[in-house]
Amino acid sequence: MVKSDIEIAQAAEELPITDVAAKLGLTSQDLEPYGYDKAKVNWQAIKRSEENGHLGKLILVTSISPTPAGEGKSTMTIGIGDAINNQLGKKTVIALREPSMGPVFGMKGGAAGGGYAQVIPMEDINLHFTGDMHALTSAIDNLSALVDNYIYQGNELGLDPEKIVIKRGLDVNDRTLRKVTIGQGSKFNGVERPASFQLTVGHELMAILCLSKDIADLKERIGKVLVGYTYEDEPVFVKDLGFQGAIAALLSTALKPNLVQTLEHTPAFVHGGPFANIAHGNNSILSTNLALHLSDYVLSEAGFGSDLGGQKFLDFVSTKLEKKPDAAVVVATVRALKYQAEKSTDHLKEENLDSLKEGFANLDRHMNNVRSYNIPVLVVINKFPTDTEAELDLLKSLIEEQGFPCEIVTAHDEGSKGAKAAAEKIVELADKSDYEIKRSYDLDDDLETKIEKVAKRIYHAADVEYTDKAKDQLVKLKKMGKDKLPVIIAKTQYSFTDNVKELGAPTGFTLHVKGLSLRNGAGFVVVSTGHILDMPGLPKHPAALDIDVDETGKISGLF
Repeated sequence: MVKSDIEIAQAAEELPITDVAAKLGLTSQDLEPYGYDKAKVNWQAIKRSEENGHLGKLILVTSISPTPAGEGKSTMTIGIGDAINNQLGKKTVIALREPSMGPVFGMKGGAAGGGYAQVIPMEDINLHFTGDMHALTSAIDNLSALVDNYIYQGNELGLDPEKIVIKRGLDVNDRTLRKVTIGQGSKFNGVERPASFQLTVGHELMAILCLSKDIADLKERIGKVLVGYTYEDEPVFVKDLGFQGAIAALLSTALKPNLVQTLEHTPAFVHGGPFANIAHGNNSILSTNLALHLSDYVLSEAGFGSDLGGQKFLDFVSTKLEKKPDAAVVVATVRALKYQAEKSTDHLKEENLDSLKEGFANLDRHMNNVRSYNIPVLVVINKFPTDTEAELDLLKSLIEEQGFPCEIVTAHDEGSKGAKAAAEKIVELADKSDYEIKRSYDLDDDLETKIEKVAKRIYHAADVEYTDKAKDQLVKLKKMGKDKLPVIIAKTQYSFTDNVKELGAPTGFTLHVKGLSLRNGAGFVVVSTGHILDMPGLPKHPAALDIDVDETGKISGLF
């Protein structure tokens, strides 16, 4: 019987976290342990590492458009990282985002890899971990409570309750909280106003946590968060209300990177978790920079496909890091590409070369988009048991005909041994890397130009259309002097378009911009397209129905 992911993780022999840290030159004095197998790295160690003058090679891992058939991007990141570390004997760190409990109990599941390529302790990482998500949720909701109390207690600046732009947060998928009314009933319950909740991982404070370099930077960024507007339509920021110190205090421990290990004991930093469809989709700057200082190779996984997390890493996140990426991996599967053509999971176990050829257009778009940044690219095929030799041979030949190196990876079933060839190739590419990155837009471009360039160069849209609301918001942003900020486009992860049903590699479509939201503390503007939601709902059969715990505390059903 094939073991489940959680059964494999629970059977693993973990090293003490101090032994994992020692691989990176860290001592017990550099750690703040959370039990036996996980720890935060303290400021003493972070500051010391910043002064060592060493920066390893940085490898971005991205993928094709996600599908219900599965891509296994986390699994490939961990498998290749394990192979560089254990098969090639090169000092390696894996940098991943923290999972959100919303998808863990909803439809997507966890984000700790799978099979014999996982980070552990899997249950902790997917659930409460070191408490970072709880700290963020507390910070988000404390900020909202403080703002509402300010209005209730006199409202000296004349903050208009109808123009509050910050939302409350929860790390739970709950569609009923998308629109609520607070302060109902007696005046002692506060000022009645409309409000809404968003998933914790999509909130600006999550972005700030992932972009801050230290506590001073964290506090400054929180102070810059736009709260809302006065009755005279003047902006009000957190620093105007004096709340930045309290909110920074709530997040000061969460700001420190979390150290764990893979099944094969490769060190891994799992820290920060912004979604790539509604936020910037990459792990924290602090953890990636720390990994670069402490190792020779760092693999950083970006969320969803290369049009979302990958594009945001290359155009925005990498400008905040101490170096640009040296190489990139694009992950694909035979199953997922057949799904792009068939739009159904019913027959994916059956060989179908025609569907694979048609679905290849999605991978072709993704890998060429990444190559357009001038970065060296390796394409890896995550092999599934139902893939036939004919399908694998066809896909590999289609990839190589485009001039891309390609390797088939079996890390899910074989661990690092199944990723050795891919590890050798990506190390070769990273070691030889010497290029000038060509981003999809210039930092000095205005907002409309940035949106148009991403839409046309990455999504391959023909045009961009703005609602009247979005046009008004553009005018307001220009008036505030915020029209040159980077853009983070919120878009469905399933399509290059803003229509979830348009699979493959469509062209000639219009990208519909519904709104623009200033994330002043994070330093970007979120551009909402299509029908994207920042508070998901639960499916008819949520993953929660399959999760259980026995009398000994052993959890089952996580994936």
